[in-house]
Amino acid sequence: MSTIPNMHLPVMEQFLTLQGEGRFAGHAAYFIRLGGCDVGCVWCDVKESWDMDKHPRIAVEALVGHAAESGATIAVITGGEPLMHDLGLLTTELKKKNIRTHIETSGAHEVSGTWDWITFSPKKFKAPLNDTIVCANELKVVIYNKSDFEWAEKFATQVSNNCLLYMQPEWSRSAEMNPLIVEYIKSHPQWALSLQTHKYLDIP
Repeated sequence: MSTIPNMHLPVMEQFLTLQGEGRFAGHAAYFIRLGGCDVGCVWCDVKESWDMDKHPRIAVEALVGHAAESGATIAVITGGEPLMHDLGLLTTELKKKNIRTHIETSGAHEVSGTWDWITFSPKKFKAPLNDTIVCANELKVVIYNKSDFEWAEKFATQVSNNCLLYMQPEWSRSAEMNPLIVEYIKSHPQWALSLQTHKYLDIP
């Protein structure tokens, strides 16, 4: 008989893959993409995740079981905007299975859950919360146009001194933005380049 409380979360998809971005790029990870987002990035590549009511609600017990069966030592909770949901139980149960808990968030909602790694990716469409900003382990700023360099520096002054700084080209504009990002990082070496390597490799 299950000892996990009967909590369900809207899940768009879940799968084992390699983390494509940021500090843990190239590491095996079990992704849990939750439904629901109120940020509304115009260039979002998973807009189908926005309406949480369109996705089945799956028990936390089942999600944790799938993650454990995958053999991955990292679970990445993403969206949508995953912090629209209370993630305390999910992270507690993942940790019981010795699975690292990572999250990718815009920072627009209060942090719930216990995290080993928080990727903070601020968006202009909904302001992040200060309490979320200071929790970040890595700041990942999507560069869509030239004004985003100044946007990135704004948040670099707000995160902790230990937070890693990444600039990542928006996929559809990478041919134009990549050379600009490379030159910027060469003169601002506190930043590093993050690429969506999973798209280059054509994996989920």
